[in-house]
Amino acid sequence: MTTASERFLVQPGKQLRLADVDPRKTPGFDGDKDAGKARTAALNARLEELQETLYASGTHRLLVVLQAMDAGGKDGTIRSVFDGVNPQGVKVACFKQPTATELAHDFLWRVHPHAPAAGEIAIWNRSHYEDVLIARVHDLCNETCWRARYEHIAAFEAMLAGEGTTIRKFFLHISKDEQRKRLQERIDDPKKRWKWSSRDLDERRRWDDYQLAYEDALTATSTAAAPWYVIPADRNWFRDLAVSEILVETLEAMQLRMPPGDPGIAGLQVT
Repeated sequence: MTTASERFLVQPGKQLRLADVDPRKTPGFDGDKDAGKARTAALNARLEELQETLYASGTHRLLVVLQAMDAGGKDGTIRSVFDGVNPQGVKVACFKQPTATELAHDFLWRVHPHAPAAGEIAIWNRSHYEDVLIARVHDLCNETCWRARYEHIAAFEAMLAGEGTTIRKFFLHISKDEQRKRLQERIDDPKKRWKWSSRDLDERRRWDDYQLAYEDALTATSTAAAPWYVIPADRNWFRDLAVSEILVETLEAMQLRMPPGDPGIAGLQVT
């Protein structure tokens, strides 16, 4: 039986075709929504334990990268998967349109300071990949430029991994129709209108261009040191389940141990 890390992996060196991944399927899970949520709750509890040990030991670090089309569920994934973790050991960075200062530097300059320190989990909501996706789709730099950035990204991630950072990258794959429904909800629901931007419709018109850009970027940068996973994400509950499974598998593979503490503390009585 395959693990979640194996089922959703973008195989290094193999061309990805997003059309081959059904966003509504639930690979590796035969249960219904309630069963899926129950399984995710159990994984959340395990993730809390592992993250506490990671934070206490200070011996490992984990970088989680989330990418998706607009309304793909990045925020929801963070809320659901990391619900209950110790916030002292988890930090979230959101990368929106670059500022003038960021544009004055190389494209990796703005993300590097947000890499995790020892004992931390860093979650990037969007990332340095915007600079090979948006840059390509909107012709912000030519093909020579964005293709060269694949190599820069691979080298950057290899450096992080070589310095002790475990990297897991997730593309939350939704269908075009599911995106339509979610964008319409942002218009119809007053509580969600704050998420709406007129740019969303312009970006939606470029759907096919973005799909191709994602296919090429994920194919070029899924490596043993920094693998990509394509998560079927039309069903929020399954998205959360799949991401949680991979993260628990990743943290368990680190064989984390609580630090022993002061050797003279055994038997001590506080008065």
